[in-house]
Amino acid sequence: MIDLKQLDVQYVTNQIGEKTAVILSLTSFRELIEDLEDLAMAAERRDEPTISHHELLSELKQDGLL
Repeated sequence: MIDLKQLDVQYVTNQIGEKTAVILSLTSFRELIEDLEDLAMAAERRDEPTISHHELLSELKQDGLL
């Protein structure tokens, strides 16, 4: 996860000095978007049933993925 203190953010201000926008590097922007997508996926799946690690390994082996 990206550390917000290390974003090297630049601000765009209006004529009276109020911050109105942010400028980020493309790398930082992409990392933030990826984090948001991960959080959205976790939120969508929060009500799904869980299985133990042992069960997961057994299923992966049964499916030939391990």
